[in-house]
Amino acid sequence: MVSAFFIYLALPGLHLPTVVEALRTANYWWLVPGVLVYIVGLWLRTWRWQYTLRPVKHVAVRTLFPMVCIGYFGNNVFPFRAGELLRSYVLKRRERIDISTSLATVIIERITDGLVMLLFVFLALPFAPMPEPYRNAVTVMTLLFIAATAVFIWMAMQPSRVERFYTAIAATLLPQRIRNRTDDLYLRFMLGLRSLSRPADLLMIFLTSVLVWLMETVKYWFVMHAFDFSVSFIVLMLMNGLVNLATTLPAAPGYIGTFDTPGIKTLETFGVNPSVAASYTFTLHAALWIPVTLLGAYYFWREHLHVSDIEMARAQAEPADPAHAVADLSETVYQEPDAVDNTLQPGLDAK
Repeated sequence: MVSAFFIYLALPGLHLPTVVEALRTANYWWLVPGVLVYIVGLWLRTWRWQYTLRPVKHVAVRTLFPMVCIGYFGNNVFPFRAGELLRSYVLKRRERIDISTSLATVIIERITDGLVMLLFVFLALPFAPMPEPYRNAVTVMTLLFIAATAVFIWMAMQPSRVERFYTAIAATLLPQRIRNRTDDLYLRFMLGLRSLSRPADLLMIFLTSVLVWLMETVKYWFVMHAFDFSVSFIVLMLMNGLVNLATTLPAAPGYIGTFDTPGIKTLETFGVNPSVAASYTFTLHAALWIPVTLLGAYYFWREHLHVSDIEMARAQAEPADPAHAVADLSETVYQEPDAVDNTLQPGLDAK
């Protein structure tokens, strides 16, 4: 429904013969450096994930890279952002890190990405005014992302207070048979937030995210040279920010519509012919979608995964025997970060 609405918004003003002509005459050799830059960006994403996982367990970047690609494959092909669950599922199979803990680090990534996208938008505003239709939406998203960031940082830095709050709410609202399960999920999720407990780690995660999205904007810049128009890098930063904020909305797999329409409308605001902007945005979308989806499909096959593993991952996100580790895990959550690697990893290996 959301994808259909965004596609409907993009249709007025498009002239199909002009779109086809722009696609026919594009110099697609510019996609080669664009894809190479994007692969570097994937490695940077993997490094960031390694950093957020570090308080739980050190995992090599080369081990995590296939999982990141599987995550993109899942998001691009399956509904409901199944890729995030799939990569956490593979991480559990290979490194014995619980899915709920891993998903907490994924949430950190998504919130940080949102903050960087907003940073790109606000940095661009003095040089590239925002298209009118997106101003209210960006204001709302700014408030939501800042509020979410504040809540998660507070949770990571004040685990004892969060535990008291959770215990009071759970004791009032949840029966004991459900508490056995939710207590364990809560503790494992809190463990995944530990990378937010230190200002230095938080700054590193944010700076890595800035590098990730700058690399993606460089890809936008390379692909632009394949077409007969030119805008500044700042405008592409604004486009990148608006496009990726829109893709946070629930939509069809592969961000159909939510990626394309904001990109077309942004370029149109800066004088680019809508049909040329559409041909560029469609090509950019394909250049972002196809390489990582094919790479992720290869790793999906190499891991002997099947569609049924998505349901298995959902089932494993809830522990089969929830009471078995609550006490030990609670001690781990409240240890100093430097002690976690030395104590948690043997416990995970022993499971």
